[in-house]
Amino acid sequence: MAAEITLDGQPFAPCVDRGVGKIVCVGRNYAAHAAELNNPVPDEPILFMKPPTAVSRISPYFSIPVNRGSCHIETEIAILIGAEIARATDFQANIAIAGVGIGLDLTLRDVQSELKEKGLPWEKSKAFDGSCPVSGFISPDADEDWSAIELRMTRNHLLQQEGRSSDMLTGILPLIGHITEHFTLMPGDIVLTGTPAGVGPIEPGDQLQFELKTQSNNIDLAAEVVARTY
Repeated sequence: MAAEITLDGQPFAPCVDRGVGKIVCVGRNYAAHAAELNNPVPDEPILFMKPPTAVSRISPYFSIPVNRGSCHIETEIAILIGAEIARATDFQANIAIAGVGIGLDLTLRDVQSELKEKGLPWEKSKAFDGSCPVSGFISPDADEDWSAIELRMTRNHLLQQEGRSSDMLTGILPLIGHITEHFTLMPGDIVLTGTPAGVGPIEPGDQLQFELKTQSNNIDLAAEVVARTY
């Protein structure tokens, strides 16, 4: 069962019987991350999805498969959608955002490499159960500066990832607009906006610290990585 979304510490239930929706992910939205993986910078956002069953809680722990090769962590600014939107302008995207939080795009890197070599889709490496741990979400200000959100992740007390939304190749509002040119976003959907440089493998026992700062609020979480064999 997918994890319950919380907004400002309370269950997020924009309409009856709607919980976590689809998770729309964006690849290579930071130039430095594309470079570290020896990938070209894309001409437009690279989109892929995770199902609701990918969602779990980040804190106090989350689990990773230990029998499917290396699992990499990609820490991202996560956007919670609160209204149905299609072909959205920046203004429409802004008013449709219910919350901002932290999301992880966990990636089975060995599996992904094998799939890429065969020209196959990535779902087995990106959309497995529990592959998208998320924090709770905080409500944005009415005049939120979407270019000023800061994100940090430390692993075993060493800084591993750090980024700012102003570093994105496609900013948050135009990114939502681009996504909704192709498919509608619904209340309860989550957008993972891309990861800054510093992705790498994680292992059971790792101690992680996550921090997100907006102009008026912040999220600060600790998590332990634990093993699972299914």
